[in-house]
Amino acid sequence: MATATEDRVPLGEKLGYGVGDLASGLMLNFFGFFLLYFFVDLGGLAPATIGLMLLITKLIDAATDPMMGAVADRTRTRWGRYRPYLLIGSVPLGVSMVLIFSAPESLGDTALLIWAYVTYTLCMLAFTSVNVPYGGLLGVISPSSRVRSNVTAFRMFFSASGGILVGALGTTLVRELGGGDERLGILLTISCIAVVSVFCLLTTFATTKERIPPVAQNGSLSGDLSVLFHTGPWIAVAVAAILGVTSIAARAGTAPFFFKYVVGDGGAPVFLFFDRAALFLTALAIGQVSGVIIGSILQKWFEKSHMLIGAGVLKAVMIAVFYVLPLDAVWAQTTVQYVVGIGFGMLMVLSFSMFTDIAEFIDWKARRQMTALVIAASVFGVKAGIAFGSAIPGFVLQWTGFASEAEQTESALMGIQIAFAIIPAAILVPAAAAMLFYGINRKVLAEAERDLSTRRNSIA
Repeated sequence: MATATEDRVPLGEKLGYGVGDLASGLMLNFFGFFLLYFFVDLGGLAPATIGLMLLITKLIDAATDPMMGAVADRTRTRWGRYRPYLLIGSVPLGVSMVLIFSAPESLGDTALLIWAYVTYTLCMLAFTSVNVPYGGLLGVISPSSRVRSNVTAFRMFFSASGGILVGALGTTLVRELGGGDERLGILLTISCIAVVSVFCLLTTFATTKERIPPVAQNGSLSGDLSVLFHTGPWIAVAVAAILGVTSIAARAGTAPFFFKYVVGDGGAPVFLFFDRAALFLTALAIGQVSGVIIGSILQKWFEKSHMLIGAGVLKAVMIAVFYVLPLDAVWAQTTVQYVVGIGFGMLMVLSFSMFTDIAEFIDWKARRQMTALVIAASVFGVKAGIAFGSAIPGFVLQWTGFASEAEQTESALMGIQIAFAIIPAAILVPAAAAMLFYGINRKVLAEAERDLSTRRNSIA
């Protein structure tokens, strides 16, 4: 069996791995809050048009994620299978992030829509080329499920920290850097995020190590996909992750419209330099950090699937409570949003940890090393969830008569509420139900680890 030394991941390496997801946390949270607003309220495009764009680009992602996973699983370099992509993909990702919000103000509607399609697609492809291997690296950083779960907590902490930074500083930086020009403020803020993101990914490349050696022959891509799509636990966690992120993304995408048109908030600070939207985002992100810590501690005693069900129920109930609170109940809303974040943080740390467990389960049962391909589902789950969550307000706002920079009708205001609360709460029910079909518990994982350790030692 592997020794404790072989299983061990030093603290510096855990931090180095975790900081890589700060890049994703900054990017995805910024996109989730500002992307729809940038093209709809500032750019003047129809909400459903951008919603459709987000869905179509995810069809491309559906193909590129497993392809990238298969490529990474079969990569052999002196730096390992997954780390090289952090080195070569970080700068293209940073550049593509900035390009999305660099659209000239003089562009007409058609040209602006084309710009959105092209730049967002390029950005998501760059994100895939980095984030799928980054997730695959987690699966080979240690042969121990316990250690990987611990490293996952570091990852989720930094991911949530990205949300805190965007929540606390995003609207403030846009306001201050833009000097009253929101488009310029958004562009300069995403430029700062891009620089930080590149640095984080390069840090992960430089500080991590792959500890599980690759097999000489890994089989065909079609065979890997066949195994994957016949693995019930993978399907269950993928469904839960997609719907869980969809719920949060729909709320984040609708939040600027909710506070501007439903609450009637003008963006003035209500606490220190925090406006209502900043409080909303920051409370979610701080709650997410708390949820990561709580989830990491409780999984020592409880099954991950049971805890994930509890997290989904907690989120749904708190979103419903937020809906019935008075619009001027600032601190009550902030507190409830913090609890929503706890549920989201638990969902994220548990689901990503479960994906690496599934990769090990498949290696044990099917004798196929396809870690990155399995992890690609988690990346696709996040991106698909963001796409669906961003598309929901786009379509709902369109159908209920939203008009940018205008006084909204009762129908449009109700549409904002539906996209902001009712739909996000409702879709968490099937997300929790999917966990009833997971089927991998701690006893199964312990047996898998023992057998795999014996198998790897005999090969060595």
